[in-house]
Amino acid sequence: MNGVLRPLKMEKLQADHTKQVALHVMNDPLVKAQIDSVQECDSSYSLPGVARFRVNIYRQRGSLACILRIIPDEIPSIDGLGLPQVLKTIAGNERGLVLVTGATGSGKSSTLASMINHINHTESLHILTIEDPIEFIYKNVKSSISQREIGPDTANFAIALRAALRQDPDVILVGEMRDTETIDIALKASETGHLVLSTVHTTDASRTINRLVSVFPAEEQTMVRMRLADSLKATVSQRLLPKATGKGRTVALEIMVQTKTVEQYIRDDRAAELKDVIEKGRDMFGMQSFDQHLTQLYRAGDITLETAQSAASNPADFQRALEFD
Repeated sequence: MNGVLRPLKMEKLQADHTKQVALHVMNDPLVKAQIDSVQECDSSYSLPGVARFRVNIYRQRGSLACILRIIPDEIPSIDGLGLPQVLKTIAGNERGLVLVTGATGSGKSSTLASMINHINHTESLHILTIEDPIEFIYKNVKSSISQREIGPDTANFAIALRAALRQDPDVILVGEMRDTETIDIALKASETGHLVLSTVHTTDASRTINRLVSVFPAEEQTMVRMRLADSLKATVSQRLLPKATGKGRTVALEIMVQTKTVEQYIRDDRAAELKDVIEKGRDMFGMQSFDQHLTQLYRAGDITLETAQSAASNPADFQRALEFD
């Protein structure tokens, strides 16, 4: 509940009960038929009119366990989530790569969905999503949206992405950048006139760039930096923090937008120095560092000082900046 694990006030599930739950929420009949040998399985489950769930079934100490994470029925909007207006500009790019980053459970899927929702309501485009599993279910508004799921619809991200280049999409949503092949094809798609949106499990812009470069062989990394410098339109890195009221959570964002300076820093292997560039680009380009947003959230009373300090990139620097701001 709001990021805190709490016990249910009900009878504990026994192994047989959990197996029945797993069978109920699995959507692949072939996997169901092999339930006694399943070691892990991704799926989705829907309760019409209530919510959908991301499902992971796994085996621990010989028995099955299930994790179900809620996906609301309603597609979130950028305004409804209280996200900065610059995300609308980022979503309006005609081509390039946009990455939403953060730890598991930090709200990346909701942010991506709000950007797809914005495009769907403002542009007449073909949007193709490749997900594992499908999360938010979109309805066509101005755009035509095709949604493909790993398993039922396609074998893996790399195969689906390669096929996507022949499916005439304008926008491609890739659920996750998992491996070298997926990253390479996503870069190619962004270089050939598509807007590609995806997620990476990294904490900020500099680590995101370094992670993407590091998965390639050493002899290819200089070229990959050049490609990223040209294609990377923005990174949106986020963390969910408890509200000062103790009820609910709010999101803290680092936003980096492509500029000539950002491009040059990526080319020159100076990603670690991007924090200063981000902070200086706030007024002109809508960029912001985590510490800048944490200061804003603290001054607005949305989070406590302790929460802000614990989430700051450098708590001591954050405290000094707060005192002299």
